[in-house]
Amino acid sequence: MRELHFLRTGRLAWQPQEPPSLLDADTAIVRPFLAARCDGDTLPLHRPVSRALQAGIAAGLVDPVVAAICGPVPFRGPFCIGHECVAEVTAVGANVRTISVGQTVIVPWAVSCGTCPTCRRGLTSKCDTTTAGRTLAAYGFGPACGPYGGMIADAVTVPHADHMLTPLPPGVPPLRAAAASDNLADAWRTVVPPLAERPGGRVLVLGGGAKSIGLYAAGLAVAHGAQTVDYLDDDPARRRIAENLGARTGPLAGAGPAGRYDIAVEATSRPRGLRRAVRALAPGGICTAVGYYLATGTRVPLMHMYTTDITLRLGVSHPRAVLAELLAFLDHTSFPAENLNTLVADWDDAPHAYPARTTKLVLQRDPLRARDCKTNGVTPDQGAASGV
Repeated sequence: MRELHFLRTGRLAWQPQEPPSLLDADTAIVRPFLAARCDGDTLPLHRPVSRALQAGIAAGLVDPVVAAICGPVPFRGPFCIGHECVAEVTAVGANVRTISVGQTVIVPWAVSCGTCPTCRRGLTSKCDTTTAGRTLAAYGFGPACGPYGGMIADAVTVPHADHMLTPLPPGVPPLRAAAASDNLADAWRTVVPPLAERPGGRVLVLGGGAKSIGLYAAGLAVAHGAQTVDYLDDDPARRRIAENLGARTGPLAGAGPAGRYDIAVEATSRPRGLRRAVRALAPGGICTAVGYYLATGTRVPLMHMYTTDITLRLGVSHPRAVLAELLAFLDHTSFPAENLNTLVADWDDAPHAYPARTTKLVLQRDPLRARDCKTNGVTPDQGAASGV
C-alpha cells in the first residue's frame, strides 16, 4: 500500500504505507477515490517557506501557533499530505452502527469525537478529545496534528466513525462534493448563515489567496438569493468561473464603494485585503476571513469596526458541523461545484499533478465497485452506480 508524501517545495513522492487496522470498535477504514487539494496546501507546495517561517517565529514576526500546527520547522518534509476526500468504506469496527462497508462518504479534515462539549457547540475542529495536548487534530499536516496521515493514500483510518463519516447522498456526483471535507464547507459558513440572517444581502468576495473558497462562496451566495454578489480577483480565469456562477466580477483594484455590503468574504489571505473587506461593510455587516494571516502584527481597523458595528469572524473551518446541511443542499439543487475543478488528474500521477499551479486540483481513481464492474465487463451504469 502507498500514501503521498510532501518532501519539499515542488517535490512529492509515493511512499509505502503500512496496511491500517481497526484501532478500536468505533473505527472505520476507508479508501479515498477522489482527493481535492486544499487552497492552503499550495503555500508549501509553491514556495520554500519552511526556514523563513522558522526564522519569523524566532524573531517574533510569525505567530508561534504556526509551529504548533505544522511543526517547529513548519511544513518540513517528509509528511503525508492531503485532507479533502470522497471515500468508500472498506471496514468498520464492531460498535459502528450508522456506517457500513461499501458506502461512499465524506471524511472531514479535522478529527473529532462528536460528544464533547466543544463538538456539541459545532466547533468540531477544536474537539476536546482529539486536540488534547495539541492545537489541531487533522489529516495531512504532519505529526504535530496527530498520527492520522494524509488522505491521498490507499487506505485511511477514521476514528469515531459514526460521528466523523457523512454518507454522500446517492444523487450527488462525487466530483461535486470533492471539496466538502474542507474548502466547500469553509465557503458555506462564510455566506449561507449570514444570508439567512440578512435575506437578500449584498455580498463582496475578495479572491485570489484562498482561491477555490472565494469562488465557492460567490456561487453559494448567488444560489442563496443574495441581491448582489461582487467577486474581485486579478486572475481572469477565476473571474470567468465566478461569472458562470452568476457573480459580477472585476479586478481587485475595482472594488465597489466602501460601506455598501452586508457580507464580505476575505479570501486574499493578505492583511490589506482583511482591512479592505472590513471597510466595505455597511453598518451591522459581517466579514468572514478564510486565509492564513501569519504575522504577529496584522493590523485591523478596530475603531472603524466599533463605530460601524461590524462583526469579524476568522478561524478554522468546522466541516463536520455543516456537512449534513451542505450535502442536502447539493442533493436538492444542481449547484455546479464541480465546475471549479480546474484540473482533474489521474490518482497515479499525484506526485507530478499535486503541485500544479491551478485553482482546484482533484485526483481521481475508480471506486472499487466501478473497478470490479470493469473487471467483469460491465459498465458502472449497468451495475452498481459509481457516481463518477
